[in-house]
Parts: sequence; C-alpha cells; structure tokens
Amino acid sequence: MTKKIRSVFRVGFFIIILFAQGGYGHAEPLVSRKSAVPELRNNYSLLPHLNPKRLFLRSEMALVIDLEEGEVLYERKKDVQKPIASITKLMTAMVILDADLPHDKVIQIKRADRDRLRGSRSRLSFGSKMTRGDLLKIMLAGSDNRAAAALGRTFPGGHKKIVAAMNKKARAIGLNNTRFKGVSGLRSGNLSTASDLVKLVKAAYHYPMIREVSTLKKDFVTDLRKGWKVEFMNTNRLLYNKNWDIALSKTGYIADSGHCLVMQTEIAGRPVILVLMNSWGKLSKYGDSNRIRKWLTRADKKARKALQAVEFKGHS
Repeated sequence: MTKKIRSVFRVGFFIIILFAQGGYGHAEPLVSRKSAVPELRNNYSLLPHLNPKRLFLRSEMALVIDLEEGEVLYERKKDVQKPIASITKLMTAMVILDADLPHDKVIQIKRADRDRLRGSRSRLSFGSKMTRGDLLKIMLAGSDNRAAAALGRTFPGGHKKIVAAMNKKARAIGLNNTRFKGVSGLRSGNLSTASDLVKLVKAAYHYPMIREVSTLKKDFVTDLRKGWKVEFMNTNRLLYNKNWDIALSKTGYIADSGHCLVMQTEIAGRPVILVLMNSWGKLSKYGDSNRIRKWLTRADKKARKALQAVEFKGHS
C-alpha cells in the first residue's frame, strides 16, 4: 500500500469514528455536560431519589440533614428526649471557649475529679498537671471524663456556674428541649433530642478549635510534673476510615443513653450532619453511619443521571 493510499485510509477512518461519536457539533457538548453536573451541585435535591424504607438503622433516634439544601433527608423520633452522654462535652467546650480563659493555665487533676457515678476510667492520674488547652483536647477527642470534671471545677464560679452557662447557651442557640446537669455527660439528666443536637453541631462547628480537636485521630497531652506524654485515641472509629471526610465529631455512651454519635461530614460531595442516638450495640452507630453514606451515595448517583438526561435533552 502506497503512502498516499494509507493517508487517505487514515482520514476516512477518522471521519467514520467522528460521525459515530456524533460529529464535531456534539463532541464538545458531551464533555461540557459531564462538567456541568458538579456546577449544579447547589441546585438539586436528593429527596426525590431517597427511599427511607431501604434504609435499615439500629439507632432508636436518627436525623440526617443536608446543609447545602437545608433539607431533612432522614428522620426517626427526632423530637424524643434522651440522655446524650458525652455529646455534652461539645457544649462544655463551647462555654469554656466563650469565657476566653487562658489555654496555658496549668490545672492539676484532683481526686474530686474522679467519676463517682459510672466508675469510668481515665488516662489522667491524680496529681497530673496539664494546661487547660490540653485538657480540652483530651476531653473532646479522647472523651476523658476526668478532664471534663477538672475543666468544670476550674471554671469561674465552679461547677454550678459552668452548668448554668451551658443551659443559658442552650437557650440562646435554640436548644429548647435540651437540659444539662453536668459537664461530662455522666448524669442521666443531660437530655436532648436529635433535632436539638443538629443545632448543637452547627453551633460547635463555628469554633475552629472544636473542629480541629474533635477530629484528631490520635495525639498526646503533656503531664507537666515530669514532662510525660499521655497518649490517647479518638473515640470515633470512622476517623480511621479513608471513606469518611469528617469535619466535626463526638461520641457518647452511658447505659441510659445507649451509644450516640454526632458528626458533620461530607457525603457525595455535600455537607451533612448525622445524629444517631441510642444505637443498639457498641459498633451499631458506625454500621448505621456507613449505611447512611451508601444510601445517600446511591441517591446522588440517581440524581446525577437525572440531571444528565435533562442536560442531554437540552443540547439535542
């Protein structure tokens, strides 16, 4: 075959392929349709593509909010009051930060800080000396009850004043069905609802320190007596899962509350808040979270296909 014939053959083959793909007039719009879908992120709802009957959860109360669209994606007993255990510590941290107390203030752990209600363990030994900033860190990420007690004890006016401040802030941010009796969440009188906990997460998200510390996978605080490092790990196992992008997190458990989890995270490219209360079993809150993520991801794929179909009709 001569060079001239081969050249003609290549040109003819290219033209056949081009027409098979829709020709010049359709090649660029096909690309732009794919790129247009993310641009419409703020303009479509997942609700038409969600089937609540296809979502099986082991949590008694649950609420999922799409922050981008302002929509309730899933709800179950969202206004039923229940003890919230260590979810309390988000409010404890907020009122301490609001008080603008020095983070470098050294606080000693005392026997008065031990858990007399539930007998929970702590990584902080009596006599330990730590900065207020380190106590906030291990309280939020490690959910240390002894740290919470020490922070409450050293709040101006002591335990009564900080609890009063927590309830006052609850009213200020619209937590109308929330009550606090203590700083750690060990008391059954710390009550809230899934609806209120969404508001709590939204408020806590405005504190950079809470966002950063509550999502630490593991870290350490320093016992200033001898410079020892006290290591701790985050109580939310999902932070170790690469499939999750979590911006704020807190777990909680006492017998009266069951297992609880609140998170602000991103699913299918959109910010959402998840609230799970009284989950059955230690790991159920994580299983429920993963089921919610898969459920929303499937709905998002359906929504994308629907958008692409509309875009295709608009360009045809």
